[in-house]
Amino acid sequence: MSTDDEVRELLLVMPRIIGRIKRIAVPDALRELELAPRHLSLLSMLLLDGPQTVSELAGSLGLAPTTVSLLVGDLSRKGVLDRREDEADRRRRIVDISDAHRQDITAWLAAGGRAWRAALAPLSAAERRMVVDTMLRYESASAG
Repeated sequence: MSTDDEVRELLLVMPRIIGRIKRIAVPDALRELELAPRHLSLLSMLLLDGPQTVSELAGSLGLAPTTVSLLVGDLSRKGVLDRREDEADRRRRIVDISDAHRQDITAWLAAGGRAWRAALAPLSAAERRMVVDTMLRYESASAG
């Protein structure tokens, strides 16, 4: 199979994947919160890695702490996130998904994580890294 054949196959599959992602219904309890795509990565990181500080989230998301702080503030005002003092260091704030929205957010976003796990599970660690690196290169190349 040539590179052009594989490119052709990817050009066919990507719109189907994006279409399926776009059709994932936002739970009724979250619809009125007007969550934007920028919020989804942050919420996904909290689901995967648990409560974190703004600095830890910034590192996970590859964003500036000030940007993450603005996102956290926005989601906190909407009641989606809770901020609490770190028991080990009272100067730090720990961010987590609020109990009021955890079940809906988990049901909504966990399917993507399950799909990626299923797709990556049969691969070796090196092959998984290659998939991730390829996606990152594609993102960079498609940005112009």
